Amino acid sequence: MNKKKTLVFGASLKPERYSNMAINSLVKSNQPTVAFGLREGTVAGITVDTQLIPYNNIDTITLYLNAGRQVAYYDYLISLKPKRVIFNPGTYNSELIELLKINRIEAEVACTLVLLGTNQY
Repeated sequence: MNKKKTLVFGASLKPERYSNMAINSLVKSNQPTVAFGLREGTVAGITVDTQLIPYNNIDTITLYLNAGRQVAYYDYLISLKPKRVIFNPGTYNSELIELLKINRIEAEVACTLVLLGTNQY
């Protein structure tokens, strides 16, 4: 599996949340991982940032924010110039997908946990 630096966007400190499970799976898969969420803390040794950091070399952004909450972050997400953005269940957003296409960023409607679990990440 290739190393793909991933930003988990909408990270939760709660173990029952899918974003939290994704961070754990990414770490177990030895994928370099960074995370942004509303509450500071750590998940699987990864610090959840609460400030929008201009991360470098992001390959994948995996979204865990619903479409309505994504709007405020469009410019930021595009500014990171990821290769792809994964829209996990409950995050589908045709407006953001269109903006990503315009900026030559791949939009993938999928589940990060399934992709990792089936070696398709």
